Amino acid sequence: MLKKILAGLAAVILLFVGVVVTRPDTFTYQRTAVLPVSADIAFALVNDFHRWTDWSPWDGLDPQQQRTYSGPESGTGAGYAWVGNDQVGEGRMTITDSKTNEQVTIKLEFIKPFESTNTTTFTFSAAEGGTQVVWAMSGENNFVSKAMSLFMDMDAMIGKDFEKGLATLKDVAVADAKKHAEPVAAPAVP
Repeated sequence: MLKKILAGLAAVILLFVGVVVTRPDTFTYQRTAVLPVSADIAFALVNDFHRWTDWSPWDGLDPQQQRTYSGPESGTGAGYAWVGNDQVGEGRMTITDSKTNEQVTIKLEFIKPFESTNTTTFTFSAAEGGTQVVWAMSGENNFVSKAMSLFMDMDAMIGKDFEKGLATLKDVAVADAKKHAEPVAAPAVP
C-alpha cells in the first residue's frame, strides 16, 4: 500500500514538473495609456525617479519606506533604491537608457522578498489626443516563477498596478501641463 501511495505521489510530482518546464522561459507584461499632454511632460515624470513618488502605484503602500537616490538627477545612470515593509520589499532601479521624449529603459532589481532582475521600458509616442505611454516589464521565468504562473495570473496582478500607475501618471501630467500653461501676470502699469 505504501509503495502505491509513493508511486502515485512520484507520478504527481513528475507531472507537475513536466507541466512547469513547458511554461515560457521569458515574460513580458505591458499596459498602454494615452495622456492628454505633450511627450516632454510625460517623459519628465518617468525619467526622474524623484517624480515617481507623485505617481508610482507602489509609493503609498509603506509610509515608512526609505528611499535613496544616486547618480545624476535624471536620465541615464540615475538610480533609486528602496527598503520597505512586506508589501514594498527592497530593491533598486537604474536608468540604463534614456532617449528624450521617446523611451526610458530601467534595470529593475528586486532584493526582497525574492531576488529578481527585470527590464522595465516606458515608450512615448504621438497619439490622437496626446502621448501614448507604454509601460512594459520583461524578464526571465525561472522554475519558481513558472510554477507560480500555474496558480497566479501574474499579468493580471502586475497589469493592475501598471494601470493604476498610468492613471495616476495621467493626472499628474495634466496638473503639470496646467502649471506650465498658466499665463504669467503682466507687471502693473504705474
